[in-house]
Amino acid sequence: MAGEPPVPSDAASLGRILAPDGVLHGLRAAGKAALLGDLARRAARALPIDGAELLAALLRREDLGSTGVGDGVALPHARLEALARPFGILARLREPIAFDAIDEAPVDLVCLLLLPADAGGEHPNALACIARRLREPGIAAALRGARDAATLRAALCGRP
Repeated sequence: MAGEPPVPSDAASLGRILAPDGVLHGLRAAGKAALLGDLARRAARALPIDGAELLAALLRREDLGSTGVGDGVALPHARLEALARPFGILARLREPIAFDAIDEAPVDLVCLLLLPADAGGEHPNALACIARRLREPGIAAALRGARDAATLRAALCGRP
């Protein structure tokens, strides 16, 4: 539409990874393990992968080091053989939770990213893309200020 600013390429890429129903506003989580389990179950409903397999992959990645990247943001991720293209879920938590983040701050913004095991493909840099987008000035604040899932998705992806 004329007069609208162009959508950054990172935002457009994220729009292809995050389905509109893959954005969760006000999600409740009792802790890190419960959150990862919930996200794995939700992803399993949309993918041809068992939820227990997804959770195991996420926990293996967390064993290498927390995906809590600081400033209240976590980017849990895993690579999976059965996946053909990147898949993501964005969640803003109702209440921040401890996530063993590098800055020890609680997490309230979480982007689950599941990637094909093969490094090639349509979105080989999906993790870097989401990390860059969340570092852009004002994006985290816009996500925290979003009033619903559609606004949350638009704040990250540049469109509903």
